[in-house]
Amino acid sequence: MICMEKRLRLFLLSFILSLLVSPPPRAAAAQLDPNYYANICPNLENLVRGAVVKMMSQTPVTAPATLRLFFHDCFVMGCDASIMIMSSDGSDEWRNPADFSLKAEGFETVLAAKAAVDGDPQCTNKVSCADILALATRDVVSLSGGPTWPVELGRYDGKVSLGSDVVLPSPDFNLDQLNGMFGSFGLTQTDMIALSGGHTIGASSCTFFYNRLYPGDPTVSPGFLLQLQQSCPNPLLNPNAFAFLDAATPLQFDNAYFRNLQQGMGLLNSDQVLFNDPRSQGTVNLFASNQSAFFSAFVDAMTRLGRLGRRPRSMGRSGGTADSLTR
Repeated sequence: MICMEKRLRLFLLSFILSLLVSPPPRAAAAQLDPNYYANICPNLENLVRGAVVKMMSQTPVTAPATLRLFFHDCFVMGCDASIMIMSSDGSDEWRNPADFSLKAEGFETVLAAKAAVDGDPQCTNKVSCADILALATRDVVSLSGGPTWPVELGRYDGKVSLGSDVVLPSPDFNLDQLNGMFGSFGLTQTDMIALSGGHTIGASSCTFFYNRLYPGDPTVSPGFLLQLQQSCPNPLLNPNAFAFLDAATPLQFDNAYFRNLQQGMGLLNSDQVLFNDPRSQGTVNLFASNQSAFFSAFVDAMTRLGRLGRRPRSMGRSGGTADSLTR
């Protein structure tokens, strides 16, 4: 009920924002550029970061929720903020069951950052929601102890959001399935493993790994299995039951996720398979022993992920309509 109330609140807020009148779009950039807004909205990064800091001070859910929102957005028709579009007929990405697990705090972070940016007269209606989401994602990672990086900017917001377009990795995927899906976006196995390392923060509903608990997946550490069985006795009776994706340091962006995999403490099958399959085990071992190597690979993978679906002006909307989140 709480989740539904938050979703309704977001829908109403975005509906109000959609009533704002926006100027026509600017000419599309030839390519993404970290300095895209240097002369348009010079204080952009400080404005977004300030909003993110405030949101993170209110709830630890902000960081994983925003990071996951960015991934879900980019994996469906590219990084165009179409995940933020909420249609009156319920046909949008947001209402696809695969996106039901997205937390309201991620959406709220983007809306808060957008409000902060538009509060600067130099920036009003000039920055796309897609770019704000990309910046906010970088900031939640770095503020959680992870790396920082120059975010490439100049995206246009999508005009269309369809739940039928949503195809995301399943928590039950094996390595071939993971490589196949990520590879279809031009991402390598190393990219996929590094992006999976984003599971170093956040949690998962028991429904996504319940099938590993009973009678008990032999690849799960016995002690960890018992802990999970106690946390998730029956998700049907308690749909809000969850477990941290990184049981060691769930609020810290670090390489503990990979050390957990070495110990049979991967929460999802798609996590643990990265260590169990000899084709990917070497990369897991590298990231587990060398946090700098993980951070470097994560930055490279996030940069490539952020380039998915670059839209020319004819296919997208400028920053002026970035806050028009309903249609």
